[in-house]
Amino acid sequence: MNDTGGHEDFGFEARMRELLAEDAYTINPSPAPYPAIRQRGLAERRRRVALTGAVLATLAAVPVGAYAVAGGNGGRSSDTAAPQASASVRGGTTATPGTTAGTTSGTTAGRDVSGPARPATAGQLLDGITFAQAADGLAACLKAEGGTKARLGKAEDYRIILAAKSTGDSNAPGDGFHVVGVKERPAGFRVVCDIEDGVGSGISVSSSDANSADAGVVVPDVNGGALYQQSFIDKGRWKLPFRWAAIGTVEPSVAKVTVSYGDAGPVAAVLDHGWFVAAGMLDQQVTLAPHVKGYDGAGKLVYDSDTDRTYQRTLP
Repeated sequence: MNDTGGHEDFGFEARMRELLAEDAYTINPSPAPYPAIRQRGLAERRRRVALTGAVLATLAAVPVGAYAVAGGNGGRSSDTAAPQASASVRGGTTATPGTTAGTTSGTTAGRDVSGPARPATAGQLLDGITFAQAADGLAACLKAEGGTKARLGKAEDYRIILAAKSTGDSNAPGDGFHVVGVKERPAGFRVVCDIEDGVGSGISVSSSDANSADAGVVVPDVNGGALYQQSFIDKGRWKLPFRWAAIGTVEPSVAKVTVSYGDAGPVAAVLDHGWFVAAGMLDQQVTLAPHVKGYDGAGKLVYDSDTDRTYQRTLP
């Protein structure tokens, strides 16, 4: 009996060991196949790197400025401006904003590269004075005065609205030419430069700050007398013929300005970015300043210097 019981106990013990081994596998499973997982991860990483490189290569092939930024509004362009490609002028120089690519002078909207803006019309450059001469004269004049009038700035800050010959008098002997340059800041700021033999010999500065509080829609330059009169020292014995000019500011509502001086009929002024510019030749001595009139788009008279209490009608 003992032999039989021992055999049965051995079978029971073997079965128990088998069951315990199965439970142990369930509680502590075999380790994960790390080498296989790592291999799959490396392959996925290489696939993504290859895809990213292909996308970057495609973007690099698109020229700068050849795309627009799309907004989240159903395909309508975003309010963000799309970058624009740089324009180049001949010689490989990058064109600055406001210049036209493909030209040696690089002009657009009347402005030369690193120089003043041009006048609205060619007729504002008188007496054979070229724009290059006027621009050089303005630069020379500003440079000569820069030490004492730092706020004058540089030539590229200005728009030239007039260049005309000047007649010397007892106060400023020697013939030359005037250059009138204006800029937007401060409002109505202008300079009248006197150029003799390529050298700045004098400058007159003014701005709208000098205007009266009740200034009208047309304002003749309060210090513009240097352009239309000779020195009071020479009263009654001006050098003739005499090139005169008149300048001033105008409001946008003004469509036409005329200027009369001496016995000659009215001259239609050029309206140039908020300024009026008129010029003519005087063949006789005068005692009254130019007569300025302004009209609106319907032809209605909206300004008359004869009724302007701030305008000095009589010459000194």
